[in-house]
Amino acid sequence: MEFSEEWKSFFPIGIGASTVSPLLQSQSLPVGPLLFTPNPHSLTPLFSSPSLFPSLPLHLPPHLLPSRFVLSSHPSSILPSTASSVASHSHHDPATHFLRNRLHLLHYPHCPKVVVLFPTGPNDDKIGFFMLGVKDSRFHIQLDTKGDVFMASTGSVHRILRISVNPVADFGLGLTSDPCPLIGYLLASTLYSVHWFAVKHNSVLERPSVFYLGGKAFKTCPVVHTSWSPHILEESLVLLENGDLFLFDLESQGFKGTRLRVPWNDSENKVWLSCEFSWHPRILIVARSEAVFLVDLRLRECSVSCFMKIETLRMYVPGENEEFLALSRAGPDNFYFTVASTSLLLLCDVRKPLVPVLQWMHGIEGPCYMTVLSLSMLRSHSKEDTFKLASESGFCIILGSFWNCEFNIFCYGSVLPFRKASLASKLSKISTGICAWELPFEINLTGHECRCGSCLLREEFSKDALPEWIDWQLKKEIVLGFGILSNDLAASLCEPDENGGFTLIRLMSSGKFELQRYCASWALARNLEDCHEQELCLDRQLLYPMSDEKYRFPKFFHYLRLDYLHAYASGNLTLFLVRKLKKTHIDAQDKELFCAEVHELLCEKLNACGFGQSRSCPAVTSVFKDVKLPASLHEVALRRLWADLPLELLQLAFMSSSEFGEVVGDRGRNRVALEFLAVPDLPQLPPFFLRNTSQHGNDDIVGPVIPFPVLLVLNGFRNGYSDLEGEFSIEAELDLKYKEVMRVADEIAVPAYGPTHLHDHAVSLADDGDETWADSSKPKSFLLYRPVAFNCSATDLVQGNSVYSDTIFDSFIVRVPEKKSNEQTESVGQEIFDDLSPVQLRFDVPVKKLEPQGLKAYNLLKRQMSKWQENFDSYKEFCIQSRFEK
Repeated sequence: MEFSEEWKSFFPIGIGASTVSPLLQSQSLPVGPLLFTPNPHSLTPLFSSPSLFPSLPLHLPPHLLPSRFVLSSHPSSILPSTASSVASHSHHDPATHFLRNRLHLLHYPHCPKVVVLFPTGPNDDKIGFFMLGVKDSRFHIQLDTKGDVFMASTGSVHRILRISVNPVADFGLGLTSDPCPLIGYLLASTLYSVHWFAVKHNSVLERPSVFYLGGKAFKTCPVVHTSWSPHILEESLVLLENGDLFLFDLESQGFKGTRLRVPWNDSENKVWLSCEFSWHPRILIVARSEAVFLVDLRLRECSVSCFMKIETLRMYVPGENEEFLALSRAGPDNFYFTVASTSLLLLCDVRKPLVPVLQWMHGIEGPCYMTVLSLSMLRSHSKEDTFKLASESGFCIILGSFWNCEFNIFCYGSVLPFRKASLASKLSKISTGICAWELPFEINLTGHECRCGSCLLREEFSKDALPEWIDWQLKKEIVLGFGILSNDLAASLCEPDENGGFTLIRLMSSGKFELQRYCASWALARNLEDCHEQELCLDRQLLYPMSDEKYRFPKFFHYLRLDYLHAYASGNLTLFLVRKLKKTHIDAQDKELFCAEVHELLCEKLNACGFGQSRSCPAVTSVFKDVKLPASLHEVALRRLWADLPLELLQLAFMSSSEFGEVVGDRGRNRVALEFLAVPDLPQLPPFFLRNTSQHGNDDIVGPVIPFPVLLVLNGFRNGYSDLEGEFSIEAELDLKYKEVMRVADEIAVPAYGPTHLHDHAVSLADDGDETWADSSKPKSFLLYRPVAFNCSATDLVQGNSVYSDTIFDSFIVRVPEKKSNEQTESVGQEIFDDLSPVQLRFDVPVKKLEPQGLKAYNLLKRQMSKWQENFDSYKEFCIQSRFEK
């Protein structure tokens, strides 16, 4: 089937494409090798310094970013939703600082020298540079007198986010009397400002110099993108986050910029991306996330036309998250440009709106870097000129992501085949037909990593082994910037390649500059012998905040004595405490042990919990009254032991915060404030669970300040155990209380899993004697259940098939809400939540009544909860067994 040129362009090219594009020329097109493989033997370290480490700002782990805690409410929504838009504007994400190329080159015209420029400094607030040339048939790097890079300041301490250069065609080296001829211009932008520099060659010192020309600050809106004009050397364009455009001319009087009155429509809440000059000095291309615009400033009234829409890509990328990400000028002339979206790469012509010339499916995650080069730049210095015509007329698009370490090359050129001295080769120079040359292919910018399957698999396993909140890019050496040396500079040192190649200079995250030669080949070498056996170790952080300042604060070390903890973990706590008690003698007559006011307040709180001075022992009923949330029987047994402790020992465990506000620290010279949990005013059984930390008030009762096992041993000594070493056991006391709690729970609770299968800790009710724990005539108000994860047989435990073997925690008890009457009364308090779950839900909030808006939200929540409960078979079975009715 024959298609028009316009229809052919809508078929995407790429490995992931479902159909073969008519504009893809492969195998039959004699354009030469288009794969580029790094030569590991050509790797040349240039310069390395800790000062070249990128300044990564302090940031929170991804799962703790501020956007996780910001909520926004839509007018039509009852319940709040997470504000995902905040995440895209969060500057805490380290990836946002490594989206752009950090290294740029300014080549000397007609001279084998280059100026390497990059951000540096404590906060990436300076321009670092050095000169690279050839001396004695070897690469020579020129640094300052201290052996470090040269630096130029912007006059501020703000981080430089992007830089770009604009070279001059000829600075007249040796042809002018100017001692500092101009090499090019440099533009550096921060978040809210733009700065211009002139790069010149100092003929006296024989080195480059960077001169600050001026800057412009934008106080209310961030800078999104900047670009140099290819037509007028001194002009540059600045795009702000709100869509405002500014045109600056370095030759204008007073160095002032002009705000361009562009009539944007519906520009609010839009994400602006990039701006470029088109084929005319007053025709601009501006891109935002959903559209690309052509801005014509030639007439008095500015005109804006939509050149490309994201909707035109829906045929092959139906996803809702598709958006434009990057924009760049392209060849063969200034009529062409490229734009990359989430899934596609487009080559466009400004003379054909809404119709791309070519489309590729790039398969790169988050591509934010893109540049277009002549194929002759990548296939230079070759032994044969068989494919010279193809190299001179072909182009390469390098698209990728520095943060994700992915880069692909997309080649395109004329549709006609190339044969030397043929009529077709002459016609190709005037032909407007463009097609893709071969499929896109990956280029390894690091140059010294083996890309075989085994090494790639080992790398992925190393990434998965890192904690969730650590980005693997922070633990691996990655490329932060790169540039390709000019043909004359590269040819002055290396021997000609069979099919040509290029020399790359790159900046690594470890602070190293490296040179490496890439050779054009017919097959991509994925196994580098010199790198195949190297182990991949993501064990040291290469990107981290750097600071020139030394730590100025004194360092103190505080040591904790953990002898009590060690004795408890070893099972020797009783023996340890007995020896301590024998050595310690306290004269109660000489020192007041208890504070009367604290004693009185503590008694009031215990009385509210049902444990006054005149309480009867045992108080198991009071223990179960405090069970409102699901609790294991082991936890209830612990509360039972707390309830048995006398007030004298509780006085030791709970005291006023003023009694121990500070303790002496290291060598008695420093005092350290202690922090304990405050005892709440609401009635709660000791040890007062679900509490807030103390506010260091003098009237706060905090505790426990003594561990519970220590209190149990002291209580045994108080109860008359003369020889604790042989008679008293903490485990035996806990086992005794557990049996007691289990007997009571079996009478006052309904088992949700059928007949109760008591394990070794439980005893039969026949052993209970005459003691009555509950009134059998009353309905049981508790539910006794075992989670599904704990339902395993004794055989499984013996054979080790269960992941959990300690059975004292597998039985839970919870209070069942009382059934309500059938009277239709509107509940507006916290009891309204009793219909949602067998668990009584209570909230510690000042507002006890629900307003109409709250009732509306509750009804929505109840419908969603009921729908989930109806579709969850395990929950329905649980409700039937526990006799809970919704």
